[in-house]
Amino acid sequence: MAGHSQFKNIMFRKGKQDKERSKLFSKLGREITVASKAGLPDPKLNARLRGAVVEARAQNMTKDAIERAIKKGQGGDAENYDEIRYEGRGPGGVALIVETMTDNRNRTSADVRAAFSKYGGAMGETGSVSFLFDHVGVIAYPKDKGSEDAMLEAALEVGADECVSSPEGHEFLTGLDTFLTVREALEARLGPPQSAAITWRPQTTIVVPDAAGESLIKLIEVLDDHDDVQNVYGNYELSDALMAKLAG
Repeated sequence: MAGHSQFKNIMFRKGKQDKERSKLFSKLGREITVASKAGLPDPKLNARLRGAVVEARAQNMTKDAIERAIKKGQGGDAENYDEIRYEGRGPGGVALIVETMTDNRNRTSADVRAAFSKYGGAMGETGSVSFLFDHVGVIAYPKDKGSEDAMLEAALEVGADECVSSPEGHEFLTGLDTFLTVREALEARLGPPQSAAITWRPQTTIVVPDAAGESLIKLIEVLDDHDDVQNVYGNYELSDALMAKLAG
């Protein structure tokens, strides 16, 4: 996933789904397996697993595939993955956070570093850019779930920190410790969310010049295509002209 908002992440992943559906499902399945292995196999009793299942369903992963991934996490032969976060700067000075799951730290680190270098970026130390982001829960619903005022009211009633509405939809923001309870309260009130995850949300964004923006998108695509990379977050915005070019 990549982008400065959860909806950007969703749209990016949907584009990837069209191009490489099996790769996307492999990443989703890995997250489900790791979440299942780390806790109980029942999504109702395992917050991380429930979030992974919500996203998998949003991407139309089949029920059978989800259940296989859960069972795999409970088996004795389930792979062991390390979860590692990389941070750095991309073209245009954009701050990037790369979340990975890997069974080979050296391989993943070398590959991520090489991608940054190839496309005009540079990896930094852990903590070098994460202070520019808020680590929060984001629960997304489509626009047709209600008006901005209605969603603000819902946010207050369920204990969300705030609700950010845009033409694309509504994002309820929560603290890490309230994510599960808010998500459950929203689901009871509004139905299953479009997505629900702990994410890195930039405090501010920067508009990237078009030349740097093209290199940035290439870097993000290379990172997102890597089997070990689960999510990519950045504090960037692209110009309307570059967005139109990419869409065309």
